[in-house]
Amino acid sequence: MDKPTLAVIIPCYNEELCIRATVETLLKYLDSLVLSNKIQKDSYLYLVDDGSKDSTWQIIEELHKRDKRVKALKFIRNFGNQKALTAGLEGVRNIGCDCAVSIDADLQQDYNAIEKFIDEFMKGSDIVCGIRNNRKTDSFFKKITALMFYKTMNILGAKIPPNHSDYRLVSKKALDIMELYPEKYLFLRGFFNELGLKTSYVNFDVKPRLAGESKFNFMSLMTLALNGITSYSVVPLRFVAVLGFFMALFGFLVGVETVIEKIFWHNSPNGWATAIILLCVFGGIQLFCLGLIGEYVGQVFREVKARPRYIKDIELK
Repeated sequence: MDKPTLAVIIPCYNEELCIRATVETLLKYLDSLVLSNKIQKDSYLYLVDDGSKDSTWQIIEELHKRDKRVKALKFIRNFGNQKALTAGLEGVRNIGCDCAVSIDADLQQDYNAIEKFIDEFMKGSDIVCGIRNNRKTDSFFKKITALMFYKTMNILGAKIPPNHSDYRLVSKKALDIMELYPEKYLFLRGFFNELGLKTSYVNFDVKPRLAGESKFNFMSLMTLALNGITSYSVVPLRFVAVLGFFMALFGFLVGVETVIEKIFWHNSPNGWATAIILLCVFGGIQLFCLGLIGEYVGQVFREVKARPRYIKDIELK
């Protein structure tokens, strides 16, 4: 196989403090890969501005005028990181490339690992996942919630490698298959891991941000987790059914015990506090189950409406 044309996808949202340095760093890195005969000269960057409210897009336009290897797409408003990644993957497929790597705009993910990604691609891998060596840069709360997320996803059947985010290489073959999936809320971590294409893994270190702050907060991460769980597993719905069965069985047994106690011992069961506690517990379980079912109904609702994943404003090629 000849050396590939590489596209590097960079989703951006309010990244005016670091996007210039990021693009310049990655362009130099592409030059080094070309010199080392790893990639073709026509390799390029593809930035997706996810409706930034600062001067991110103006900086991208300036960088595009200076170097045509900087290509970009601007959303009409903010659609979210997963939509920006999806748009980037679809955009580079339309422009043309042999493989594409997605990386965060803050370059916390070690871009030097891209060379290892390409090596694995040249060995025949269609998907190369970046795996964090550790979570030293994360807070204690983020470490715990991330661990819970990956454990939960694996229990529910979505086999996502621990400490893998959206830093990965995918081949043109994987991009072509992705075109067959019309889902509006595509959970990329689950999608690429369920395709069944040859996959390999590359470890990398996470560095401090170049500038600015992370755009991911607790609510956005929770939304991502819920979307991932409800997109790739029906196990929670089965859990609700099993839980309902055992709740009904428990209620039946308590009823039988009450009747026997009344007939044979002429006692009326006491314990108003116990009754109230049980009502609260079972009421809470029922509301939780309704909320869980509601998430699945919400997924169906959004898909049935068939609204576009995102709306383009400007595209620079």
